[in-house]
Amino acid sequence: MKSTQSTTVSPLRAGALALLAAGLLHAGPALAGTAVAPSDKRLQYTGRIDFSRPSAPVLSWPGSAIAGNFTGSSLSVTLDDQNGKNYFNVFLDGDLTYPFVLEAFKGEKTYLVAQHLAPGRHSFLITKRTEGEEGATTVRGFELADGGQLLAPPPRPARRIEFFGDSITSGMGDEGADNGRDDRQKDKNNFMSYASIAARQLGAEAHVTSQSGIGLMISWFPFTMPDFYDQLSAVGDNDSKWDFSSWTPDVVVVNLFQNDAWLVDREHRLKPEPTPAQRIEAYRTFVARIRQLYPKAYIVCALGSMDATKADSPWPGYVTAAVERLRKEDGEKRIDTLFFDFTGYGQHPRIKQHQANAARLSAFIKGKMGW
Repeated sequence: MKSTQSTTVSPLRAGALALLAAGLLHAGPALAGTAVAPSDKRLQYTGRIDFSRPSAPVLSWPGSAIAGNFTGSSLSVTLDDQNGKNYFNVFLDGDLTYPFVLEAFKGEKTYLVAQHLAPGRHSFLITKRTEGEEGATTVRGFELADGGQLLAPPPRPARRIEFFGDSITSGMGDEGADNGRDDRQKDKNNFMSYASIAARQLGAEAHVTSQSGIGLMISWFPFTMPDFYDQLSAVGDNDSKWDFSSWTPDVVVVNLFQNDAWLVDREHRLKPEPTPAQRIEAYRTFVARIRQLYPKAYIVCALGSMDATKADSPWPGYVTAAVERLRKEDGEKRIDTLFFDFTGYGQHPRIKQHQANAARLSAFIKGKMGW
């Protein structure tokens, strides 16, 4: 597949494609086709997917993906969306330059995402642009043109990276205008976040365990990352459990503390206010838990690129101190810090900032891992 390391997705183009998707939804395929069950082993799912009902897998985490190879002149997908707030990218034949942007309507709908394809072999990649706060989406099936066939799936990348983060990692507002809002679902595209871009640059499969607004000590809602990180479902704080033994990353990137910085130092919402030692311990405790789960992973303790890394911020120092404690007290060797510079831009990072951060992260990991 071609890389999108230096390619932005035009919000105007995305909007036009979303309207096209809506029109195709109502048009529907003209001929009866070849049905593909969502449990078909030739479909390749990536991410924390809920397969408790194999005939109805559920996607909720940002960056969750489905890939496949097929023959036939058209492709449709049937989705059952919880709230009608999710958006997906649909890439065809390895062209990652511009996605077909699918706006999922509430309930079960069939979406024609490709038609008039040339004879022969084709491929698709569907990725969840939005995150758990927009709700979950159940996959009900696919349909190929009459006579089309699903083929063997593409090979999985040999490398694996997991990201634990907040809105920056999710890609909140990354397709918004520089001088516009950055809180609209249609402008959220995890595929163009630094996390997903870096994973592609490194040739790695990624799991994105993130939630906008989340912190380690306090969030903009009642639960924190220590409550959330082990869930199978990303929809709120729930009792679902992810099986960590089912997928083990080579590298873990933790990018947290931005919301803590706002809520503790600016909003003063945590009473009593935690001391520097308590802030350091909160970070150390979470990373130590990740180490228990992944004994061999290389851990990157990152922060940024919003104002938690501005010149006078104490928060990078807390991360550094926590890592030093892990090295000295816990004998950690496969761990380091990486801080993304605050550029002075006051909103969520846009694609150009994500691209710069991804380049820095991928170069850092290459140097550490020899990739």
